[in-house]
Amino acid sequence: ACCWRHNFQQAGGGQEERSEHGGEDRHVAFFHAAPPRASSNAGRAFPRRGAPARSLRYATGSPFQNPKSKLQPPPTGYAEHVEDRHGHRISYLRLSITDRCNERCRYCLPQEKQEWLPREGVMSYEEIARVVRVAAGLGVRKLRVTGGEPLVRRGVIGLIRALRAIPGIEDIGLSTNGTLLAAPDPEEGTTDTVAQRLADAGVRTVNVSLDTLDPASYALATGRDYLAKVLAGLDAARTAGIRGIKLNCVLMRGTNDKALPDLVDFAHARGHLMRFIELMPVSRTDVLEENTFLSTLEARQRLEERFGPLVPRPDFRTNGPASYFEVPARGQLVGFIGAMTNLHFCESCNKLRLTCDGKLRPCL
Repeated sequence: ACCWRHNFQQAGGGQEERSEHGGEDRHVAFFHAAPPRASSNAGRAFPRRGAPARSLRYATGSPFQNPKSKLQPPPTGYAEHVEDRHGHRISYLRLSITDRCNERCRYCLPQEKQEWLPREGVMSYEEIARVVRVAAGLGVRKLRVTGGEPLVRRGVIGLIRALRAIPGIEDIGLSTNGTLLAAPDPEEGTTDTVAQRLADAGVRTVNVSLDTLDPASYALATGRDYLAKVLAGLDAARTAGIRGIKLNCVLMRGTNDKALPDLVDFAHARGHLMRFIELMPVSRTDVLEENTFLSTLEARQRLEERFGPLVPRPDFRTNGPASYFEVPARGQLVGFIGAMTNLHFCESCNKLRLTCDGKLRPCL
């Protein structure tokens, strides 16, 4: 069953839609209502269970007041958008559709044998679409399909088509390791690449993990000798007309710290946006040891040794938390995502994450 249990109440009362899980659910971060604004139409938020990571509130707003919008006004008493106690309006939802991956990155899935979730423990595409319909009614406009590696799950292109058709959804992106983008789509019976089918389905932006351009270092970092497939996938995405291609490099001292300038040159030659990301303890805590962790500040200093001083570009923003700098000699932008060292990292957050087993997370 869908695990985004939005139990809004109509003005003056009404029945709540309660979770079907029953019993304790200690792993789910349900949200509680913040003090309501002075509005008779303010809806109720999620029930409080355990310690909330971030409290949200619903409020009426303008999305349904646009006469050109395809959305229909909600019933009286229902909320039109969600925001947290700091005033961040939630407009971006990341959808993890699988926990499985065809690589074994040292900072994510380092063990060759993994205990994957059983099929019945993963949300169906119908359940995911239901969550997105609710989210769109609450002001979510951008989706990003993630994993694991989302392209290993069958039927993902059909899911993206269905999500693109939901009123209110304006942008769909994909985060991938890129190894399957150049492969022919096995489900469509055509010679079109997966990248082409994704573009046809409505994907406009793709974030591709690329930690190094050295085959040996790539194999060491990911547990697979797939660098050639990734590079072919990038070419396939560009051929398919996907222009918003970002390259995400996870900074690892001793693995790719000397390869950063080459990645910037690679991105510049192909017109991609290069971004460097600090290691985060998403699945392992030992990645934060001194011999493995590399900060974005040190990464920027290493780039400046090659390219000269980088110029801050606070005027340039994407949908994420990256801070961008310009390589002055050629006007190239480079992003830095300092989740561990940037004290202002959360100030502009506008996203939630739905895990593949139906948990709603306010943070990675």
